[in-house]
Amino acid sequence: MKVIAPYFEILEDLDKQSLAVRIEGCGRICYKSEDKITEQSAEPFIRNIIKHGHNSVTEMAVLTLKVLYDSESLASQFFNLMPKFLQVDRVDKKELLITGSVRAFRELYQANPTVKMVKAIAQILGSRHPLFYEDLLPQRGLMKQEGVQVEKVPLETVDVFPADLLAKHRHVAVLFVVNRAITHEIVRHRPVSYLQESQRYCRYSQDKFGNEVTFIKPMFFNEGSEEYSLWEKSMQDTEKIYLKLLESSSPQAARTVLPNSCKTELITFANLLEWLHIFKLRTSKGAEPSMREVMIPLLKKFQEKYPLIFAGIKTGV
Repeated sequence: MKVIAPYFEILEDLDKQSLAVRIEGCGRICYKSEDKITEQSAEPFIRNIIKHGHNSVTEMAVLTLKVLYDSESLASQFFNLMPKFLQVDRVDKKELLITGSVRAFRELYQANPTVKMVKAIAQILGSRHPLFYEDLLPQRGLMKQEGVQVEKVPLETVDVFPADLLAKHRHVAVLFVVNRAITHEIVRHRPVSYLQESQRYCRYSQDKFGNEVTFIKPMFFNEGSEEYSLWEKSMQDTEKIYLKLLESSSPQAARTVLPNSCKTELITFANLLEWLHIFKLRTSKGAEPSMREVMIPLLKKFQEKYPLIFAGIKTGV
């Protein structure tokens, strides 16, 4: 067995990648198949997840659009849809700022293919990112919609938005490598997108996992103490039982004996406003100690990068 300390990584490098590369990089965490990533693997990966309806994976990339329109009736028609999972702000008299994931924009068009502003959004996204719309749009694409102008807003522009817009339209992804007790709590937060290493599919007896189960070191017990020795023996016994079960059972059956101490990887992707809420709850004195162990240093990173939004949070440390 292997024991490691918990840690996190802000996935800033993914911000510099194409939408397809970003989505594949996140999506493969579920099966821990990152070794299959090549320069040509992103497109077939995307097509496969869309074909099989694994829509949550396409939540791992967001776009921000500026929408200009001539008639207030166009905006009213759009707002009457009550568009789901989109952040929409009216920034001028006839100008909207809209941010959403690839999934949100796909489902917006699927549900409302005749609405003019929706068609205009699909037209620009389908032309710029055809991979995500080739199963939805006609081969000829969509005609440009009169009275509506849609522009994609670069991330570097989003990064210099005023604080109120930055908080709502800037999304940040964080990879947590923690125990499953922690992820059980994190995934309760909404609206957030998640992808997690799957014990249902990962077979830890394989070489790529070192033929062993990895556990997260508990902060509650000091190494060398009687309590730590009891915990360590329990993990060793569990690993033996799990590996034995794998000889005749599937990973989804064998995983039923695995404890909360198992290491797991979880990508958490949210806008800064939701991260603000997460940090207020998960760094407070009443938060679970193992949660504070990773969240307090993560908050410090966010405070360095986005001081106007996160500087006011006090952790009591």
